[in-house]
Amino acid sequence: MNIRRRPIAAAAATTVTVLGMAALTACGGAATAARTGKFDVVASFYPMAFLADRIGGSHVHVTSLTEPGQEPHDLEISPKQIIGIEKSDAVLYLKNLQPSVDAAVAQSSVGTKIDAASLTTLEEHGNEVGGHAAAHDSSKNQELTGLDPHIWLDPVRYAQVAEGVGKAFEKADPDHAADYRKNTAALVKKLDALDVQFKDGLAHTRTKVFITTHAAFGYLAERYGLTEEAVNGLDPESEPSAARVRDLETMARADGVTTVFYETLVSDKTAKTIAADAGLKTDVLDPIEGITGKSRGRDYFAVQEANLKALQQALGAK
Repeated sequence: MNIRRRPIAAAAATTVTVLGMAALTACGGAATAARTGKFDVVASFYPMAFLADRIGGSHVHVTSLTEPGQEPHDLEISPKQIIGIEKSDAVLYLKNLQPSVDAAVAQSSVGTKIDAASLTTLEEHGNEVGGHAAAHDSSKNQELTGLDPHIWLDPVRYAQVAEGVGKAFEKADPDHAADYRKNTAALVKKLDALDVQFKDGLAHTRTKVFITTHAAFGYLAERYGLTEEAVNGLDPESEPSAARVRDLETMARADGVTTVFYETLVSDKTAKTIAADAGLKTDVLDPIEGITGKSRGRDYFAVQEANLKALQQALGAK
């Protein structure tokens, strides 16, 4: 189930046309001109590029389809990028997050297609995720639900994906399999340590409920016994109903919520409006969909540690 509402037929049609052009270019020999001499990986957006880079190390050349600062949900893939996928050795993506990428990958003849969503388990999430019984059960009136793609925010699921990516790299580029195994093991070990940090850091808090503008943290909430109450659904730019906003304000008072979290790649206007009406603070909880100068850290681990600190402060960690 795609989480974007707009139809993707047009994107798919464009993909077919451009891939036809790419095939003609390949016949002329120009398609191999961009080869780097390394294992060329096209990654759909930052969390996938981070895995490819950490696991591949010096043996890979990684290109991301989503530019830093670009909202990945809104990516419309370009003809040049489609040709880049066709020329690559592997494409690493997360199905159902970026419809235009899904369409391009489906039509591509690239030898190795790695769907991160197939390497772990996905669940249906909506505006409320977690084990908490909220004061007003707004989950029965979801504005947008579906299979939640935000698996990378759960260190355990992200580690499962890393292991699958490592095995795929080993199979596709066996000459460097030993290094891929070594790099994957090191990355998984670090993700395991991050899991322990979150588990210990959020074990004892004054409240277990937090509010976000974007329902990106459902897996993280479930992993550490929290409840995410999201203003919007899985799509960060969907508009909340007035009833949903009223429910959140009521719930915030009942559950001792102090903070409305927003993210760096989407406007903070909604968060600030709700916070002002309910007498709450605002802060950043980063879904790590892209690293920019506004990010609280230069890579996945640094931003996750910043997220942990923000949650500890908002939830009243003891």
